[in-house]
Amino acid sequence: MTTLTICIVTAFVIGYLCIALESLTKVNKAAIALLMCVVCWTLLMIDPASFYPSIVGDHVTHHIAEVIEHHLGDAAGTLFFLMGAMTIVEIVDSNGGFNFVRDALKTRSKRKLMWRVTFMTFFLSAILDNLTTSIVMIMVLRKLVQSREERLLYAALIIISANSGGAFSPIGDVTTIMLWIKGVITTQGVLTEIFIPSLVSMMIPAAIISLSLKGKFDKEQNLPKADISQFTKVQRNIIFWLGVGGLVFVPIFKTITHLPPFMGILLVLGVLWTTTEIFHYNTDEDDTMAKRVSDIMTKIDLSTIMFFLGILMAVAVLQEIGVLTAMGEGLNEAFSGNYYLINGIIGVLSSIVDNVPLVAGCMGMYPVATEGAMAVDGIFWQLLAYCAGVGGSMLIIGSAAGVVVMGLEKITFGWYLKKITWIAFVGYLCGILIYWIERMLLF
Repeated sequence: MTTLTICIVTAFVIGYLCIALESLTKVNKAAIALLMCVVCWTLLMIDPASFYPSIVGDHVTHHIAEVIEHHLGDAAGTLFFLMGAMTIVEIVDSNGGFNFVRDALKTRSKRKLMWRVTFMTFFLSAILDNLTTSIVMIMVLRKLVQSREERLLYAALIIISANSGGAFSPIGDVTTIMLWIKGVITTQGVLTEIFIPSLVSMMIPAAIISLSLKGKFDKEQNLPKADISQFTKVQRNIIFWLGVGGLVFVPIFKTITHLPPFMGILLVLGVLWTTTEIFHYNTDEDDTMAKRVSDIMTKIDLSTIMFFLGILMAVAVLQEIGVLTAMGEGLNEAFSGNYYLINGIIGVLSSIVDNVPLVAGCMGMYPVATEGAMAVDGIFWQLLAYCAGVGGSMLIIGSAAGVVVMGLEKITFGWYLKKITWIAFVGYLCGILIYWIERMLLF
């Protein structure tokens, strides 16, 4: 490892620690993430030829510009998807679209509500994806729990449930989509063999957290009547099904058109926006629905978007200089043949850095075999899908769902680390154990 590589890794670690200590430094995590991103790329530009020895002269600078644009394009696709999904959910929420979901979930029992929210999040994330599901459930949760201290526990469970639910579905998480598209896991294989481990990784933390939720909500505090728009019940239901149904349609749209997922999100947003304008046309209000949606867009938490951008681009530097690949190779040498340990550690790492480049690195490092652990639906690939997805729950910035919930509910890194990390880790290990038992019994 060269001196420059050490400097880049050091800058990343320092930035990461500052993000983790946000509650102490009082500096917004988005600002740190952006600084970390720029510093890492700037350090790379000190001696770019050392990382790209096959490219000579001024071509190196041009190549790095192309590399940055490539990574920025990947990050932009994620960010536009995120912003589109958040806007769609805000539109549905502001027009009372989630009222009947709230009514279906509502109960004065804190534990009953917890289990209902947990299971709905788990199964929705498999149908939609963990990112979109987290946004939807947080919006519903705000209507059900007014106490912020209690809502944080529910929000943490939403993160865990969304990541666990996304791990057993080929379209539930970015990493499972990557593995599914490459053909190393199949729909039937991941559904039949990863479902129970994922369910256990969700239920164990839920059972532990439920011990902190006792009694019932106060009638005055819990389940208030929502201030809804002038739309009728039928119109509100149409808005809900266009919004949520549209989100379900996004992966189908991608399969049919082969366009990036954010294009599907923009399609749904356009249809929903147009529909609400038509509904609004017959109302007595002076402002137009276009203005309303514009106002909704101003409510999107841009600091979360900037944080996401900084983290993704900073991790891209580690990917470019070969640090992530070297880590994977080191794991392979240290734990040769023990795929449970290798993937277990990869899952822990996925809570620290983005799981997408980690999985991408593993896909490039390990060839697909015709039989054994590296075969299609083999132990390695299925465990990778589970560990990379569920492992992200151990830290709040370890997954897209965690980052979004962190921004929406203003959860600090320190609070999550202290209260939730060990609980998520226990569920994570239990899921791996269940998968091992499954393989022992089935094969």
